[in-house]
Amino acid sequence: MRFYELGSVPADRMRYPGEYKAERKWHLPGVHCPTCDCSWAGISEAYPDVDLSGVPEAKQLEKTWLEEDFEKFERLRAMVRPLVPSWAMLSPGTSFGPLVGSAHGRFAQLYMLYSWRVLIQREALEQLQAEGLRGLKGCRTQLRFRQRNAPELMELEVEPHGLFHSDCLPPGKSEPCTTCWGNDFDIPEQPLLDKASLPEHLDIFQLRNCLGFIVITERFADTLNRLGFEEFSLRELPVR
Repeated sequence: MRFYELGSVPADRMRYPGEYKAERKWHLPGVHCPTCDCSWAGISEAYPDVDLSGVPEAKQLEKTWLEEDFEKFERLRAMVRPLVPSWAMLSPGTSFGPLVGSAHGRFAQLYMLYSWRVLIQREALEQLQAEGLRGLKGCRTQLRFRQRNAPELMELEVEPHGLFHSDCLPPGKSEPCTTCWGNDFDIPEQPLLDKASLPEHLDIFQLRNCLGFIVITERFADTLNRLGFEEFSLRELPVR
């Protein structure tokens, strides 16, 4: 089985100049880790279908802040845990709820303004699901269009599974912090996937040690090409 990084195309190659501006309602805070002494928050982990309105601290989670007390962060995370899928990581900065905002213009079937977020038109999602591709969960967005014949844009909830192989990472940095699970490395110039960590039940996923790096199987890539999807890029990823 071959695997590919799924990405966007440069702006000068886009035929569909659609744009959107949106945010989510709730977020876990960033954190200062007492073990590695890093202060950080991610932007890639999101659960569009999760509604935190019933959580006691929901109002506080509408704000963004850096939590210095790691035990308090852990309590907030534990409060959210029952509402998310069992495989959720809930890293600092994780966001919840649908994208809320505005959009305009024409959109390709599959749209990646940001490398960590996949929007897809409903009809395109149904096409891919009909092909039997695994891991395609589409979530509603709340994007407002001020135009006729506006597309219905969904967001894919992409599960975190799989890892970069330690051979493509800086020496001594392949393991995350044991407390906050932060990783101290940039995306490798020559990515290498860890074969033993890759899921066998999904055709699309993001890496657990690099959230937002989206990987698809050869089956998924072939389907996109065969159905004539546009404005996406593929880079084959070696596996070891």
